[in-house]
Amino acid sequence: MIIDPIGDFLSRIRNAIERKKETVEIPSSKMLVSVAEILKKEGFINGYSIKEEKPQNTLIIELKYINGLPAIRELVRVSKPGIRKYVGYKNIKKIMSGMGIAILTTPQGIVTGEEAKKQKIGGEYLCYIY
Repeated sequence: MIIDPIGDFLSRIRNAIERKKETVEIPSSKMLVSVAEILKKEGFINGYSIKEEKPQNTLIIELKYINGLPAIRELVRVSKPGIRKYVGYKNIKKIMSGMGIAILTTPQGIVTGEEAKKQKIGGEYLCYIY
């Protein structure tokens, strides 16, 4: 059983990038699929798919490389199981001058920092990626 699924998700992607893997497999959940959708929409990964298995589905992430360099330079977990970090929409800052994204979980679902600012909603600050 995984205690911190977001931390595990980020670590698996980080390790796969270090090994220059094309894909990485992660135990699937609705939250992780939402994060993968954001990464795809923002251009950090090529895509993702879900492999139906018992007892738990597997999320397969297709990593993106540009001229041999990974599209994801760094993944940082902000809110952890022991220390939750919440942020109001007025305090959401740009990541790397707009080159990266913040990912938050809000009452309207998992969104980027920019979307949360537009909708004027705050939430738990999961991670940032650039």
